[in-house]
Amino acid sequence: MGLAGQIRRYGLLLPHFGAHASRENLLEGARLAEQLGFDSVWVRDHLVFHPHGMEGQDRTHVEPFVTLAAIAGATNRLVLGTGSLIPYRHPIHTALSLSSLERMAGPGRVIAGWGIGTFDHEFAAVGLGDVKRADLLREQVDVMRRLWTGESVTYEGQFYRFENVDIHPSPADGTIPIWYCGNSVLSVRKAVEYCDGWMPGRITLKTFRKRVERLEMLSAEYGRVQRPVAGAIPIVSPGRTKDEALESVNWREMMQQAISSKWELPDSGGWTAPEDLDGALIAGTADDIVDASERYHDAGLEHLVYDLRFRFDGWLDHIAFLGEEVLPRLRRGAAVGSVGG
Repeated sequence: MGLAGQIRRYGLLLPHFGAHASRENLLEGARLAEQLGFDSVWVRDHLVFHPHGMEGQDRTHVEPFVTLAAIAGATNRLVLGTGSLIPYRHPIHTALSLSSLERMAGPGRVIAGWGIGTFDHEFAAVGLGDVKRADLLREQVDVMRRLWTGESVTYEGQFYRFENVDIHPSPADGTIPIWYCGNSVLSVRKAVEYCDGWMPGRITLKTFRKRVERLEMLSAEYGRVQRPVAGAIPIVSPGRTKDEALESVNWREMMQQAISSKWELPDSGGWTAPEDLDGALIAGTADDIVDASERYHDAGLEHLVYDLRFRFDGWLDHIAFLGEEVLPRLRRGAAVGSVGG
């Protein structure tokens, strides 16, 4: 059951990758998203971009910090999120990039989502092919948080050693929110152990519910006053009908992620139809998208990011559709749900 007064935030994954990664799409889309009341925009991160099998195979990938800096200059309010950064940069460099982005965007406008990455070839390319990436990420986060204090830092870790390093500017609040990105059971524990949020990316609603139960259980065990914020980035395809919306989505290839990720088995007992991807895929009319979004909130989600990668050919039209036909209904639902508790 949804929480009265529950925080609800809505974002969009930006088309900074693939065939539609143009300056016009990025800037015009971000301005339109802000105008229509979206809360955030998000980027992916790749160094040597080899697209997933389910998506278009154009290898264009505009660097995430460049993308978000451009959006920061074109907007005034949108939160700039990474879903997710991958730890192949040096943490001193990354700490400065993130704090500089926040300085140019404005206080509180950056969320740094992190994951350990999917593709081994990107780490091999920069000499990190044999590194245990979960440990690498944890140490990078530790380094960044120390540097964001603005104090001189000397560090002796497993991967990084340096003396008397300080960076400026520091974030307005002394830190930048760190979210752990991943859909596994282990990712939930990592989020609770040392992060401010958990962002599983694509995940079925049935699996999401189980993960949030674990998120809350572990938060209580660790003595956290509040559990990490929970988000998700489902694939979204609007249409006049559900069948029309599904025509543009490579849902059969999406099934392969469902199987390899060991998500909760759907009620049907197998991965055979688009309905089995409920939540990981949201396709259909405004009614369908509102319904799925509400069910995410009922499961404990606070920040929902719509991934339109299969519909980037109509990017501005789909932003308008979501902003005019979906968001107002979700905002009204939140207001009604908070009345009287």
